Amino acid sequence: MPDSVHSLTVAGTTYRSRLLVGTGKYKDFAETRAAIDASGAQIVTVAIRRTNIGQNADQPNLLDVLPPTQFTILPNTAGCYTASDAVRTLRLARELLDGHALCKLEVLGDPHSLFPNMPETLAAARTLVTEGFQVMVYCSDDPIQAKMLEEIGCVAVMPLASLIGSGMGIVNPWNLRLIIDQAKVPVLVDAGVGTASDAAIAMELGCDGVLMNTAIAHAGNPVMMAAAMKKAVEAGREAFLAGRMPRKYYSADPSSPTGGLIGS
Repeated sequence: MPDSVHSLTVAGTTYRSRLLVGTGKYKDFAETRAAIDASGAQIVTVAIRRTNIGQNADQPNLLDVLPPTQFTILPNTAGCYTASDAVRTLRLARELLDGHALCKLEVLGDPHSLFPNMPETLAAARTLVTEGFQVMVYCSDDPIQAKMLEEIGCVAVMPLASLIGSGMGIVNPWNLRLIIDQAKVPVLVDAGVGTASDAAIAMELGCDGVLMNTAIAHAGNPVMMAAAMKKAVEAGREAFLAGRMPRKYYSADPSSPTGGLIGS
């Protein structure tokens, strides 16, 4: 299969994998690196408010395990509940990463569901785009608000499949398809993937990629699950491009020819 089938272009840069992975919730940095290697991901997302990438000089630095020379670090605003907190966090990340512009914006509505606060998300996106950030944005599966984020200038929209960390998979494929059908920027499922079949379904629907963390980090064997997710994203993409057969309810269609049967 040509590399172009599985490559993802975001903000003018092409990556060899359509799977993006998080770096939290692993037992240690060694497991983090092993799982990310197994996933084949080039883009790894880092929660700036929870992970040390240089802001705490006396603590282990994730960038020693995942150097920016090998991976694209995608700083995110996990744990932010206001636009101002999210903007402040990403300004800090840009300083720590020597002017790196690509980022993941998420502004949460409450600590229980972790559902996005869309008014605050839109406000933060406007500010960040104006300041030159390349914003990949976590959002609700509302096609109207997803389009608004695209029109603001976000380089990718990332609707949730279901609640963060829930593992419930894609609970509303119809809204997801509406977002995909109207988007002119990449659409990536973010949040809710629980296992490989969920990732494959997202890709079969036409998503450009999938971002996940908990589904890998909290698996019984994170490294094996990371490898499974890599295969699922690739298989789903190929199935989408191949085009599935039409569904034919109440209509049998033998897989073998019936003409020329003995005795007919």
